[in-house]
Amino acid sequence: MHTIDSLSDDLSEYLEPDQINQVRKAYFFAEKAHKGQKRLSGDPYITHPLAVAVILADMHMDHQCLMAALLHDVIEDTGVPKHILGKEFDEVVADLVDGVSKLQKIFQSRDEAQAENFQKMALAMAKDIRVILVKLADRLHNMRTLDVLEAAQRRRIARETLEIYAPIANRLGMNNLRVDFEELGFKALYPMRSAMIEKAVKRARGNRKELLSQIRDTLMNCLKKEGIEANVIGREKHLYSIYDKMRSKRKSFSEIMDVYAFRIIVDRVDTCYRVLGAVHNLYKPVAGRFKDYVAIPKTNGYQSLHTSLFGMHGLPIEIQIRTLDMEAVANNGIAGHWLYKSQEDGLNPSHTRAREWVTGLLDLQQSAGNSMEFIENVKIDLFPDEVYVFTPQGQILQLAQGATPVDFAYAVHTDIGNTCVACRIDRRLAPLSTTLESGQTVEIITSPGARANPAWLSFVITGKARSSIRHSLKNQQRSESISLGRRLVERTLAGMDTSLDKIKNSRLKKYLQEQGFKHLDDLLEEIGLGNKISYVVARRLLSDDEEFLQEQTTAQGPFAIRGTEGLVVSYARCCKPIPGDPIIGHLSSGRGIVIHSDTCRNIADLREKPDETISVRWDPLVEGEFSVELRVELEHERGMIAVLASTITNADASIERISMVERDARISTVTLTLGIRDRVHLAHVIRRIRTIKGITKISRAKS
Repeated sequence: MHTIDSLSDDLSEYLEPDQINQVRKAYFFAEKAHKGQKRLSGDPYITHPLAVAVILADMHMDHQCLMAALLHDVIEDTGVPKHILGKEFDEVVADLVDGVSKLQKIFQSRDEAQAENFQKMALAMAKDIRVILVKLADRLHNMRTLDVLEAAQRRRIARETLEIYAPIANRLGMNNLRVDFEELGFKALYPMRSAMIEKAVKRARGNRKELLSQIRDTLMNCLKKEGIEANVIGREKHLYSIYDKMRSKRKSFSEIMDVYAFRIIVDRVDTCYRVLGAVHNLYKPVAGRFKDYVAIPKTNGYQSLHTSLFGMHGLPIEIQIRTLDMEAVANNGIAGHWLYKSQEDGLNPSHTRAREWVTGLLDLQQSAGNSMEFIENVKIDLFPDEVYVFTPQGQILQLAQGATPVDFAYAVHTDIGNTCVACRIDRRLAPLSTTLESGQTVEIITSPGARANPAWLSFVITGKARSSIRHSLKNQQRSESISLGRRLVERTLAGMDTSLDKIKNSRLKKYLQEQGFKHLDDLLEEIGLGNKISYVVARRLLSDDEEFLQEQTTAQGPFAIRGTEGLVVSYARCCKPIPGDPIIGHLSSGRGIVIHSDTCRNIADLREKPDETISVRWDPLVEGEFSVELRVELEHERGMIAVLASTITNADASIERISMVERDARISTVTLTLGIRDRVHLAHVIRRIRTIKGITKISRAKS
């Protein structure tokens, strides 16, 4: 078991004596604060913060981080306030401890409160990234001491670790920590599977030993002939990575263990490429399996050359080639060669990229509607299998596997994403839903009047794109709701021979205060969304007198539907009204006005509720394309569907959906959903369809 003296001895390798004394002071303060407290194992509580500090000392973390590790449970568990820590030590340490304290219950469940804790983590990390390092070390020690917990609790903590903590360690480039999380989590979550794979691996390693040694010697001799000094290490696969590959790639255990993996470590970057040439000359490379993460590092700062070869007797060999510095960054990531400075030049690649990731988290947080949406977007970004694409200027952008041009547009800039209308991939026009591949050049075509499309949410995969689209749609809906609300109120007030401008400012302010609104726009938005009735609001604005409210009649005419209201006016799917149909409006809370056909059965009950319906008419200059459903009965003849589709298209109508059902051996019923402008256009389409030989009946489907 570690003691403060053994920790001090370890720290003497890289810390100054006065810094070690500060760490010792933090230990004795924590020991006193936790006096009398025990862990479930029965050990004194102080053994836990000490173990966390030892984990961070192995990473050569600075003294402030170690002090925070020793004190990380003091605020949460002993009631010592933050300002006391600030006085006793310094504000930096106090902020670190406070940041970690807010994270104690992250991911304990999926409810709103825990998602908000994750948001606190993003803010704490933005202030000082060491907060998450202390939290990760805290989780690692808890994973190492899981045995004392009940089985259900062990499984829950192990699942959290595999779902969240291991990916975060990976995102920060901390491979050693990630492997520890995965191995411990796998053993706790699936103890029998872990034991079986471990037994099989031990058996297989015994058979492979001689062959591994032969391949390693061959590689070493090849590099010596080329005058290259290198360290060749046989790479062992970890239990969880074997299990994960068996499950995700549907491979057998023997297929995975048949691959022989080696890591070649050299002194300089240019030597990496010389080694690559030498091994490709020794064994035949597998086409399409070479990856250059040196020129284009991974999102977490990882750098290495990866290649696959056909070795002796056709055995598959995987090789990673990297420098000593790359090895340090690959294993420890953000904690490798720790230099905590505010200047960017003092940071290693992982640290720089971690900062960029945290900045991205804050952007997500600002645009997310709520904490649950935020945590959903972050989880997406925690599993970044990347593709690398180019802007037309040759700049490289990293995107998650499966990203589309819309994800690319939002990665460049939010405004470019919001105004995106089309794209070119390698100079050819392509759909915005196209899945991007590494090496492609993507050009986004924008239009000043364009807006984010709700349909994009069905194919974008990056958290930033998803969050930005939702944010844009909310703003878009708000502006449309305010505009519709203003029109509804002005129309109601016009029937009372007045307008919003004529209402006294003091009366308006009083009403807004009574209803709990800060601005007039907030009230108008509620009216536009159908949450408040315009004539009730109008009457309240004019008078508080109840008798006046009951006697006051309105000479308001029907509300004109223009077709350009956007998200706050929708058309019922049950009856699919089109311009020219008699219509009625249903004030639906949160959705604004839903337009139904006057004869629609679904609106029958609402006619008795005048506060939920509104008199509406089509504006003479109504714009847009409206859906209508036709049922066409036709005789079985080859090519009839093609003739029908061609006729409809020639009548300047679009086909949204088509389906066919055989009524009997001679007749079939075709159901068509068409996009048309109005009833006149529909009549023209029906006339054209009637000219087709073999059509026996045409009818418009209504509820």
